[in-house]
Amino acid sequence: MKNNYRKLKFSILLQTVLVTALTVLVGGFLLNYVIDGVYNDWFARAFISILTTFQVEEKTAIDLYWRLIGDNKTFFMVVGFLLLFALFFYVALSKMTKYLDQIDHGIENIISESTDPIHLITELKPIEIRLNEIKATLKRQELEASEGEKKKNDLVLFLAHDLKTPLTSIVAYLTMLEDHPDMPEEERKAYTHIALEKSIRLGELINEFFDITRYNLQNIELEPVEIDLTMMLEQLADELYGVLQEKKLTCEVDVEEDLMIYGDPDKLARVFDNILRNAIAYCYADTEIRIEAKMKDGDIEITFTNAGDKIPGDMLQTIFEKFYRVDGSRSTGTGGAGLGLAIAKQIVELHGGRILAKSDDNRTQFVVTLPSKEKTEQKEGSEDEVHTHRRLAFRGKAGRGKRVQSK
Repeated sequence: MKNNYRKLKFSILLQTVLVTALTVLVGGFLLNYVIDGVYNDWFARAFISILTTFQVEEKTAIDLYWRLIGDNKTFFMVVGFLLLFALFFYVALSKMTKYLDQIDHGIENIISESTDPIHLITELKPIEIRLNEIKATLKRQELEASEGEKKKNDLVLFLAHDLKTPLTSIVAYLTMLEDHPDMPEEERKAYTHIALEKSIRLGELINEFFDITRYNLQNIELEPVEIDLTMMLEQLADELYGVLQEKKLTCEVDVEEDLMIYGDPDKLARVFDNILRNAIAYCYADTEIRIEAKMKDGDIEITFTNAGDKIPGDMLQTIFEKFYRVDGSRSTGTGGAGLGLAIAKQIVELHGGRILAKSDDNRTQFVVTLPSKEKTEQKEGSEDEVHTHRRLAFRGKAGRGKRVQSK
């Protein structure tokens, strides 16, 4: 960074040298031509003449001349040189203060939020670059703050909408039950069941909002353990058997044998659950959902594939943003609050992995890539981390091609 100011240093040095040289030249001229040179007699006569005009005797005036000037030439020479140097240096400072004026102009450009880039003189090029970097950083932070404010407003909007819908339905059905005590038993059971479903739905939405707030505002600490991936995915498919049955879907789990991962089982289970529920929500009826896991390039790749409408290319990244849902899902019972995939993305990234979506005609895939157990342990070893609470989760004999289907 020091070398970046070489031109500035050279410019200041050059100005200092010029001021010194000019002082020596002018001072030498005055010394040789005024004090000791051709103007010496004229200067002395002028001094004596001035004194005599004030009725000072000529002899006394000559004596004063030698006492004050003639015998103190060295003193006057030093004082004269210092005064000349100060004068010329002051003039040179006007050139140097131009640097400060340039910097002030650059700062004013930042404060005024001008869209024009900052331009300074050549000597101040490093400062120009730095000021433009600061300007770009402030602009980016302003946009991020604006986007954060927009997302906060969206949170309030979505919260009001998503919670109000099931709550309104619950109040309506319960009011109907209260207003019609003589309602037939079958009809009463039906309305009670609907109110219960809406209540469960409301609870799920509240949990989603709590989860996304927790992942945004807290430093989540993982509790990594060794996980049997086959058992985890098969257990997940079993737990969602009822949901699969409603849409007459089948789910096939195909995992390489003895495939182990090292991560937080609860949080990874949440990731896979969110992805599978999303696949079920947008999958065609009477089709198959495939869950495959294999080792690839030293990482573990888990792929969820379902048959469904194509997701446009510009939305493949948007779906991982908070509150995003494919058009029309807001009115469905399976659409969620649009937070599931956002939560899944955050958890995967906490594990040092990545998640992406692919979609073509009638097929959509979600691919989760996580570091293998060996790679994770190598990283931990290089960082000298010691895990004192390691437990084995989802432990069991790995199976292949388990099929969960509706009956």
